[in-house]
Amino acid sequence: MQRARTHCNRLLSAVLLGLVLTCGPAPAHAASKEIIELQTQVQQLLDMVQRLQSTMDTRFGVLQNLAQQTADNATQMSASVNALQQKINAQSDAGNGKIDAVSGQIQSLNDSVDELKSRIAKLDKSVQDLQSQLQNIQTPAAGMTPSAAGQTGAGPGAMNSPAGGSPGSQAPPLQGTYQAAVRDYNAAHYNVAAGEFQDVLHYYPLDDLAGNAQFYLGEIAYHQQDYPDAVSAYNAVLEGFPGSSKAPAAQLRKGLALLQMNKRDAGIHELRLLIQRHPQTPEAVQARTKLNSIGAHISGR
Repeated sequence: MQRARTHCNRLLSAVLLGLVLTCGPAPAHAASKEIIELQTQVQQLLDMVQRLQSTMDTRFGVLQNLAQQTADNATQMSASVNALQQKINAQSDAGNGKIDAVSGQIQSLNDSVDELKSRIAKLDKSVQDLQSQLQNIQTPAAGMTPSAAGQTGAGPGAMNSPAGGSPGSQAPPLQGTYQAAVRDYNAAHYNVAAGEFQDVLHYYPLDDLAGNAQFYLGEIAYHQQDYPDAVSAYNAVLEGFPGSSKAPAAQLRKGLALLQMNKRDAGIHELRLLIQRHPQTPEAVQARTKLNSIGAHISGR
């Protein structure tokens, strides 16, 4: 606005100078008339300049008001964006906690299902063995005398003996050891549970529950924030027990452990690989949720 006033003053000075030069020397009898006309023109010019200044002052005032309103709106918008970002971060943290809780519940449910399946399989095998023994007793071989049949009476007892040296007498019972390990794990007695899971792996390395025990060793390391050991344990599940029901959960937890180790690319790769291999599992749903929360593109759908 100060520049506009300066410009107007310069314009006024130039006009006055032009009028003076235009008029030049004049006869004495015409001087008074020309002076009056010049004064009139100067007064008109001054009035025009004043109106111009008034108009410019008004417009500059409006512009200043608009600029102030824009600055206030920008400040309010910035505050709103910051508040929204904080809310999103809080929701993301809460969502991650819920994902971990739901993951633990799903794992416990899967364990119960696996244990029930194992019991049913063992019960079915026991029933089949019993039926086979009953058939051998009730249907003796053709031509066998009663005395010969009596001599083979020790057969059923021999059938019940371990074949080819199944786990020795000093080996702990599989079901009891595994169930005790799960109970200790759920009670956060991680050191005790780790020893019991190690016993399952040592004495029953080919049983289906061995894969579960290996997975829980990874879970114990994860809860103790020993993420490198957790990744190694999860790799043992994926490589040594690829058909285990714990394979999807092992890959999910491996990806989360890698993210905790700030290995973002490797963690994202594992979560995407889980979605590709097991797209219909609850673990795949959790992987998609995690990828969305960290702004990673989900591929291989």
